Amino acid sequence: MNHNASLSAPPRPTRRIVLLGLAVLCVAGAAFVVRGPLLMSAPRCMAGRWHGCFDTFNGVVLMTLVALPLSGLVVWALARRRRAAGVPSAWRRSVAEVGMVHGTVPFVWMILMPGSGAGVVPGRVSLVPLRDLVTMGPLGIAGNLLVFAALGFFAPIRFGALASVPRILALGAGCSVLVETAQYVLRLDRVSSVDDVLVNAAGAVLAGLASRRWWRHRHTPAICRAA
Repeated sequence: MNHNASLSAPPRPTRRIVLLGLAVLCVAGAAFVVRGPLLMSAPRCMAGRWHGCFDTFNGVVLMTLVALPLSGLVVWALARRRRAAGVPSAWRRSVAEVGMVHGTVPFVWMILMPGSGAGVVPGRVSLVPLRDLVTMGPLGIAGNLLVFAALGFFAPIRFGALASVPRILALGAGCSVLVETAQYVLRLDRVSSVDDVLVNAAGAVLAGLASRRWWRHRHTPAICRAA
């Protein structure tokens, strides 16, 4: 028996606590950076007002952060119910399901916010690849990368059928096409751009690669692992 290997490998509970701590620090750091705009939306959001809260980017980000404890409670309830029923990987499944929803819905909500000319200005389409990418800017590119990042990260963990890079790419691109189509059909005064689809899909793939250590080992057949 290799005692050195046993001593060097940290126990799983410790690793989970460290990862959770890092996640909390990242969220706290992001909230600190954007604390000014978020605090401007806080009075309206806390008062339950639609205008100035749920129809603004700052308000949606604020409510997403405020809802984190609720999402954590949902994860705990789902995992506890599954463990009682003897479902394997109860915590993994629960975190993946809640993470997909909590990390994707706010971004889709922001994308589908109507502009000032909604319902009046006809839908606009940009089908030339990379033409709009130059005008997005670093913030726009980062935002588009994050739209389906949570979906790309958690979906292959939860669903074995999606545990491959091409399928994650197809998932991100397909969801992005649906959102861009909705922008055009609903006449939201937004441009339906092919570059948005490309960047959204790239964000899903990058996030999927970040979670590969979890979904790759989970869905690889035992015969292949033994080879």
